[in-house]
Amino acid sequence: MNGIIVIDKPKGRTSHDMVYFIRRMTGIKKVGHTGTLDPDATGVLPLCIGNGTKVSDMLLESDKCYRAELILGKTTDTQDLSGNVLEEKEVNLSEEEIVKAAESFVGEIEQIPPMYSAIKQDGKKLYELARKGIEVERKPRRVTVNEITIVKIDKNTVTIDVDCSKGTYIRTLCSDIGEKLGCGGCMGDLRRTKAGMFNIDESHTVEEIEKLKENGKLGDIILPVDSVFMKYPKIQLNEKQVKSVTNGIRMTYKGVEGQTYRVYDNNNEFLCISKIEDGKLRLVKSFWN
Repeated sequence: MNGIIVIDKPKGRTSHDMVYFIRRMTGIKKVGHTGTLDPDATGVLPLCIGNGTKVSDMLLESDKCYRAELILGKTTDTQDLSGNVLEEKEVNLSEEEIVKAAESFVGEIEQIPPMYSAIKQDGKKLYELARKGIEVERKPRRVTVNEITIVKIDKNTVTIDVDCSKGTYIRTLCSDIGEKLGCGGCMGDLRRTKAGMFNIDESHTVEEIEKLKENGKLGDIILPVDSVFMKYPKIQLNEKQVKSVTNGIRMTYKGVEGQTYRVYDNNNEFLCISKIEDGKLRLVKSFWN
């Protein structure tokens, strides 16, 4: 069983919990996730199974979309509602001021990673240090916020949709917006609505997956590995050409120079991703067994 299954991760479960869950459901040990979601967050978590794990790195690099609650007037040590409250301030802001502050973070920005994160520094995860009351200096990281949309403003709670690059901390974004507004802020609920090409509408709950497993239909929701590459044109090779490609030979092929292709054998089995360079088919990533 090879492919990708898109889970709607429930609140209170870690991304690794979901990996163990799918291992149990499929009986396959080779399962990996494509970008950690905090335990309190919910939403899209693509999991790669079998040969599908070969696309994990590509999916990790993809942009993500989130719906988040920005709680104005409250600052915590974790930058979300799970932490200790450090300061509370009265909020007296216009809608225009809130929108302007949020939109000022669109583009390439620098974020200082939160102490309560899984980033390693000197071999130790930051959250392990934070739990011991240790705070260390962190280097800013450059991330890109493609778009921020204000969905709703209800008193001190601002619902925002964020489209951003990998590695963006929404907790930190909420905290930074609150700081810019002068009242402080932290994150409430967080839901990932899209990861790369996968969106919330095609994700499946734990309960759905358990029911499909029970009915012997789990395979119905496992997406084929090549579904990740549908933006590339397809080429099909004959038996001789397949032998050349799988033996690592750069084969002459009449295609568009610089174009990447989905490559299949004569039985329509997905083989690899290849690119035309100097009139030859160069292997980018293989998916044959």
